[in-house]
Amino acid sequence: MALQVIGAGLGRTGTLTLKTALERLGFGPCHHMTEVFANPEQVPFWNRAADGEPVDWEEVYGNYRATVDWPGCHFYEALAARYPDAKVILSRRHPERWYDSMSETILKSMEMMGLTENGGIPADHPMRFGGVIIPDQTFGFDFSRDNVIAAFNRHNEAVQRNIPAERLLVFEASQGWEPLCRFLGVDVPDEPFPRTNSREEFWEHVTAAKDATGVE
Repeated sequence: MALQVIGAGLGRTGTLTLKTALERLGFGPCHHMTEVFANPEQVPFWNRAADGEPVDWEEVYGNYRATVDWPGCHFYEALAARYPDAKVILSRRHPERWYDSMSETILKSMEMMGLTENGGIPADHPMRFGGVIIPDQTFGFDFSRDNVIAAFNRHNEAVQRNIPAERLLVFEASQGWEPLCRFLGVDVPDEPFPRTNSREEFWEHVTAAKDATGVE
């Protein structure tokens, strides 16, 4: 099984909704940060990838048809090269609304887990890869509104610059099934487009992650 869809959008851009939609359309299983929480044996792989070590992407993605969200979105270029037939989806939302959601969920959870201090992420931290990829490599440990939004915009611009237009769909969950199905070449389901991962659901996932990985 090879990846057929690569999600390049950052977290809190409707990635869990996109995961649900892709699986409904036949592109499952779809990887997402929740898959790492559910399968903590993946953590050493992501720690190596975050540290820039050579990795075999099939070690994690061998049983997946798609990936969205962190950690995979951080490596979208490497994945696009490894899986040249895969299509790429850049999930987006309004930058200000995205920041508000991000600051109340992912950034707050990273702080709670001790992953936001600019002094190096402890090598033995159970979720080390998350701290390296998100607070450090994405935001440079600067969590001000202006910097985080600027990083978000830079990422989105880089994806559109690095992925050929014919291989890329820029997508917002509010657009529903039609553009997604047209891009993937599948029929539109006769059912509402999914809506998942409210802030309340996010914190349920965080609690499960802490239990699974042993983070205090």
